[in-house]
Amino acid sequence: MRRQLDEIDRRIVAALLLAPRISWRALSAALDIPERTLVRRVGPLYGDGTLRATAVPNPAYFPDLIPLVLRVRCRPNRVTEVADVMARRPDTVWVDILGGDEVCTVHFLDGPQARTDLLLRQLVATPSATSWTFHEFLRIFPTAFTWSGGILTEEQTRTLSPGLPLVTEPTPLREIDLALIRALVHDGRAPYRDLAQRTKISPVTARHRVDTLLAGGAVRLATEVDLALLGIRTEALLWMTVPPSILDETGQRLAQHPQVRFAGAVTGTATLFLAVAAPDLAALYTFLTETIGAIDNLTTLETAPILTTVKRTGLARLPAPRR
Repeated sequence: MRRQLDEIDRRIVAALLLAPRISWRALSAALDIPERTLVRRVGPLYGDGTLRATAVPNPAYFPDLIPLVLRVRCRPNRVTEVADVMARRPDTVWVDILGGDEVCTVHFLDGPQARTDLLLRQLVATPSATSWTFHEFLRIFPTAFTWSGGILTEEQTRTLSPGLPLVTEPTPLREIDLALIRALVHDGRAPYRDLAQRTKISPVTARHRVDTLLAGGAVRLATEVDLALLGIRTEALLWMTVPPSILDETGQRLAQHPQVRFAGAVTGTATLFLAVAAPDLAALYTFLTETIGAIDNLTTLETAPILTTVKRTGLARLPAPRR
């Protein structure tokens, strides 16, 4: 993994956050970088684990899945241990350490029994966990998935942005669709011929089914990277409460903000959950005072800075390079 990226590398990475499966030719045209130069630069980024390609299934297409965000208070000397245990679970999508005694995780749990086991049995049996709260996701606002760190121009962002899914109502998935989703989770940039071999269909059918899954929002492609390499030095999680009458409007609007990388409506004491990524504390302060401060009837706001990330987009973070 790299310790730093130059300006060209950052532009390439930002573009791959928006368009994880884009062809090198199309990426070369969008960024005005010679294709040979682009391939020479991006290959090693995937090779050393600085970039990883994956996919995240949409829980709306899996009726038994329960998406929730869990906050676990820990003994301060055990917080890293709890975070590592959570990161090894296959049902965690991300794991962050907040401050010195709290771990925040997002889970896609396989039904009510899995939720009961986690909250009432597994956590109870974990001596390092002192208390916990959870919020189930009522809605995820997908416009936040077009986040790219504010590095690209508006024209480049428009060119590369995949846009919102065309289908709003989930349709039943075929067995071949489930196999393709598993293959994309394993490697979000796998060539269609490899996807075809893994799922025992033709490359043409693989391309058609993947295009259908992406257009319908059944799965979201993702590029995993340490955001500090893009100049993002401040990340925070926000829990805020707005009245139900403006919940959807507020969530949709905030999801389009360039510093919001995730937004969802949740149950519990808060109604909105945001993940914010900013260049520094001054930018976070501006976001809180100008963007959040402009929301009418905002009743509560909690800002929890992320100390370190252990897992993101379903992938555990690789160890930092030694100096």
